[in-house]
Amino acid sequence: MAEIPIRAFIVSLVALRKTETRHEVLLLKRTQTLVGEWCQVAGKVEEGETAWQAALRELQEETGLMPEALYSADICEQFYEEDRDAITIAPVFVAFVKATAEVSLNHEHSDYHWVSFDKAAEMVAFGGQRRVLSWIEDEFIERSPSKHLRIKGL
Repeated sequence: MAEIPIRAFIVSLVALRKTETRHEVLLLKRTQTLVGEWCQVAGKVEEGETAWQAALRELQEETGLMPEALYSADICEQFYEEDRDAITIAPVFVAFVKATAEVSLNHEHSDYHWVSFDKAAEMVAFGGQRRVLSWIEDEFIERSPSKHLRIKGL
């Protein structure tokens, strides 16, 4: 019997800011993998890094942002990759950044937008992304996140 490999080598991070009227999600337009698609921050875990350290590094590399608070989202993104014939699982993190923080994109993205959760759900390409966004809105905006999910090493 053949098995489909399960790989966990990347992380996903949803950056949020609070304006006077709402919370907004940062979406980035990709230029390399998934060219032209709107996505959250994501990237590979490097040797010697924890998952949360990789998420923080990717946030800084891709956007220049530093969070005021970082949380485990208590959810994983999962998807099948045809070219690898494998299932990829990525822990998701939530970063709260200052409303006035300036985004500085690296070469992996051509554009960015801060948008409402509803607009973000319309813009992303995959159902898994929409499920993660819905979860984060429920667990981090509609209610206060558990203190046990806060990353203390930040």
